[in-house]
This record gives sequence, C-alpha cells and structure tokens, in this order.
Amino acid sequence: MQLGRREMAVVLLFAAALVFGLGYKYAQIKAREALPPVLEEPAAEERREIAVHVAGAVAHPGVYRLPAGSRVADAVEKAEPLPDADLDALNLARVLKDGEKVSVLAKAPEMALPGMPFLSGPTKAGSSAGGKINVNTADAAELEKLPGIGPALAERIIRYREENGPFISVDDLLNVSGIGEKKLEALRDYATVN
Repeated sequence: MQLGRREMAVVLLFAAALVFGLGYKYAQIKAREALPPVLEEPAAEERREIAVHVAGAVAHPGVYRLPAGSRVADAVEKAEPLPDADLDALNLARVLKDGEKVSVLAKAPEMALPGMPFLSGPTKAGSSAGGKINVNTADAAELEKLPGIGPALAERIIRYREENGPFISVDDLLNVSGIGEKKLEALRDYATVN
C-alpha cells in the first residue's frame, strides 16, 4: 500500500502533534517536581501558642505565652493574682484570643460607717456607694439608666466587657462602638468602674 503525498502529509502532521503533546506533558510533570512544596501559614485557630498581656492586681504582670484554646483562668493563674484581686469581675471561663489584654481589678476597699457593720463594694448589682452606676457590674437595665444609653448600647457595653475584660477607667467606654467623646462627657458624672 502506497501513500500519496496528501496522506503522507497528514500522517506526518499527526505524528508531529503527538510528539509535541507528549513533550509538553512531560515538561509539565518535570516542572511540578522541581517546585518546592508550598507551606501554608496555619490559620489563627491552628496556631499552637497565643500571647496574652495580663495586668492589674497580679504579682507578675506581663505577656504570657499559652497554648491556643487557653482560658482567662489560665492566664490569671500564671500571673499569680494578689489577695485583693476581684476574680469575680472576670469571666474566667472565656477562651483567650492572641494579642488580648486581661485586666485584673482589685476589690473595692471595705468601708465602716459609725454604728453600721462593714460594707464591701457596691450596694446594688450595678451601682456604687456614691450613687454612680458601675459599668463593670451593671446589667442592661441599670446601664440604660445612664444618659444616652439605650438597649442596643447597653448590650454593646456588656458584650465588650465580656470579650475584653472589665473597664479600667470610664475613658475605656470610648472603645465601645457608638460611644464618642461627647457621649463619654455626658456619662462621666453618672458612671464609674469601681
């Protein structure tokens, strides 16, 4: 069987395409083998360690490295709370995040009034002895008694202190979304953190 010029050209063209395709595939395989493996940075949840700043009423304030998934109680224990530390003001069961600060407040000093037994700390859940509302212990209903604080803002204040620990000063309310300088000035005479 003899092939004509046209048939011969088709066979040669087919053979060239086959050789080119196999060569291209071989080059791709070799290129993949030559590349180093891609190392992906672990997601924040997969990190093995987190760093947490512990401050306030502790013997050894500072930055502590803890295993991921550690709780506030773990960080406070490492920093050794002082005898006057108010651990009830913290949510000790909350899971810590990398880079956060845990502030341990001191308990309010005990006061004695003539003819009355010792009084310790706030007189009501959210109010202090001076009549101001304690933003670290007040519930939503108490917070709503503050000027300019409605239900949504009261919930944001509670959520903020649960996620970030107690407020160190009234100025820390600026960290709550919806509270600016003007609203803070209106709150100063009615809010306290002690």
